[in-house]
Amino acid sequence: MAATHGDARANGYGVLQAGPLEIRPGDHVALVDGSPLTLTVRELQLLTALAQRSNQVVSRSELYVSVWDGEYRSYDRSVDVYVSKLRAKLEAALPDWRYIHTHFGFGYRFSPVPLHDFHSSLTQG
Repeated sequence: MAATHGDARANGYGVLQAGPLEIRPGDHVALVDGSPLTLTVRELQLLTALAQRSNQVVSRSELYVSVWDGEYRSYDRSVDVYVSKLRAKLEAALPDWRYIHTHFGFGYRFSPVPLHDFHSSLTQG
């Protein structure tokens, strides 16, 4: 099932589809146009946690508890470091898309946006 812009949709097999990105948590893999994306276990867990909450701002503490399975400490930058790594890998594999958006002071939002749509909306007034 294809995702609409700004959404990740799960099919009956738990596969999340967001544009050309397909996340298969049960198979421990993310695919870009059918080819595996090289992610660490934590990066895939983080991507899955964000995609399962598509279009929702997810706090750092919620991501930490979900992915690291521990108590979040406000000085811990693990979530930010891993989001940065994950974002870099997604942008390298899918340069025409943006998936992870920062909400300063709150957390992150997974919302797939093709860059041509994003730039078009900025230039139209």
